[in-house]
Amino acid sequence: MKKKKGFNLFIFVALLLHIPLFAYPVLRLSQWLELSSLLTVVIFIPVFFSQIFARKVLVNKVGPIAFFMRNTADFLLGYFFVMLVMLVLFELLVLITNMSEIIAAQSTIFISSAFVLFGAVSAMRPKLVNIKLQSDKLLKPIRFVQISDVHIGSRSVRFLEILMTRIESMDVDFLCITGDFIDQPNISAEKLKSLGLYNKPIYYCTGNHERYEDLDDILQRLESHDVHVLRNSALDVDGLQIIGIDDQEDALQVDKQLGNIEVNRDVFSILLYHRPVGLEACDEHGVDLMLSGHTHGGQIVPFNFLVNRVFERTSGLYSHGSSSLYVSEGTGTWGPMIRLGTRSEITLFEISN
Repeated sequence: MKKKKGFNLFIFVALLLHIPLFAYPVLRLSQWLELSSLLTVVIFIPVFFSQIFARKVLVNKVGPIAFFMRNTADFLLGYFFVMLVMLVLFELLVLITNMSEIIAAQSTIFISSAFVLFGAVSAMRPKLVNIKLQSDKLLKPIRFVQISDVHIGSRSVRFLEILMTRIESMDVDFLCITGDFIDQPNISAEKLKSLGLYNKPIYYCTGNHERYEDLDDILQRLESHDVHVLRNSALDVDGLQIIGIDDQEDALQVDKQLGNIEVNRDVFSILLYHRPVGLEACDEHGVDLMLSGHTHGGQIVPFNFLVNRVFERTSGLYSHGSSSLYVSEGTGTWGPMIRLGTRSEITLFEISN
């Protein structure tokens, strides 16, 4: 009974949020544009129920049609959030100036569409971010790439193929994947074949979204393409130590797991952990560089302010003692395929000795 009450509360809150996010913009803009009642209803129904349909009817559905419909619903979610912000601004302009309601409606739609188009292009084209560090522990310089939060399932297999082709052309020593690589069930090994075609080592740690889906099957599919899945374990590779820790909500997860792993302080060590927490523990246990993601940098402003309240370190390079942490803003996107005020990124590390 308690579980059912919790679920009903979730549905109630979700529907309540639909009113300002979907109902208000459609009804207000229809009024300003003097649309007919019939046309207003035709627009309102698919928009208002898009997320409900995607999250309830299309859950666990596979195939190109389901993928398209889920992404359309998520795109509408991002689009109408931007439109809501613009609409509030133009409501004020109509109130305090002589701006006509039709001009206000047209401006709201045009400016929102321009922002969202820019955000969609930004999300499709990850930027290359170059991080240069130095360590006396290295026997030779190393170059490697980090990708994080690719979200295959929300993002297409084609996106992954383009991503891997680009990484292949960079000629680095290895690739690190810091979780949330997959966020839908039933992503087959065949769809991940571009990983197997990559001719350099790949190291991976779990993220929260893999835990929400078919985790064991996901890991098996990754291992079938020779991906090194690191689960609270370390691997010694060519004068380096690469460590991977499973994602957990526990803020002490890094400290707890490093206590069970023999960190080699004589070689350069890289820790893969999805969440950007535990830098102090890395310094205490002798880890040189920690790689994380998870935050997406907020993905769409002003959500970056919310992320900043949850996490102390949300984007970029940080240091504590002799340890460093790099937080990727994410290579893919979750939900709306839109980036505003943040970047999709591929991170290239060049560490000299």
